[in-house]
Amino acid sequence: MWSNVVPLLDADYEVFALTAAGHRGGRPARPGTTVRDLVDDAERSLDDLGLERPHLVGNSLGGWIALELARRGRAASVCALSPAGCWDIGTGEHLPGAAKLEKAITLALRTRWVMPMAAHLPWVRRLALRDSASHGERVSAAELKRLVDDLVGCTIREEMLTTEEYVAPMDPLPCPVTLAWSELDRILPMETIGARARVLMPEATWKVLPGVGHVPMFDDPDLVAATIRECLESIPSNAAE
Repeated sequence: MWSNVVPLLDADYEVFALTAAGHRGGRPARPGTTVRDLVDDAERSLDDLGLERPHLVGNSLGGWIALELARRGRAASVCALSPAGCWDIGTGEHLPGAAKLEKAITLALRTRWVMPMAAHLPWVRRLALRDSASHGERVSAAELKRLVDDLVGCTIREEMLTTEEYVAPMDPLPCPVTLAWSELDRILPMETIGARARVLMPEATWKVLPGVGHVPMFDDPDLVAATIRECLESIPSNAAE
């Protein structure tokens, strides 16, 4: 997800790109794993790296994990890009997005065998990523093949798509938080999930990322890197770690 953004930042910052438990390349996760378990695992990774209160960035589930780490006092700041979990379970407003992700996973499973050839076609990349990106054709063929492997290799897909967990209100904030929402997000729409996030975290800085979909790193890595830099530069010096 972050392969095109990290090189835009690591000349000026020490960057650690973590993989969540149960995801390809992350620690194994048991059946029934919860988001809380993923936060526990991420906190363990921070401990292993000797990072007490780093600046955290995350998208979707990663943004949710970053916010919960901040709640535990483990963040100097958070830049959350369309974070998941900012929904009202009772209204079911998260279900359409979950259904789209489930369809994407099903498509990945059914077409994995042909992807080494098909991924070279721009229209295939755009179609495959239509719910995650506004310009899926900008993702390279090699990247799309890795993304398909990531989807297939995630062992806790069902648990994450059917979770009844949610982000509790954060008022006051435990650290500076920026909510940067993708303008064209089809998974977690800005008008509903984004609006509720602003209610849950009224002190957070709000930004709209223009022209990008749910995973803005696919559409515009430069915009994402610039957004992260802006967040870091706006933080008071006494908050830096």
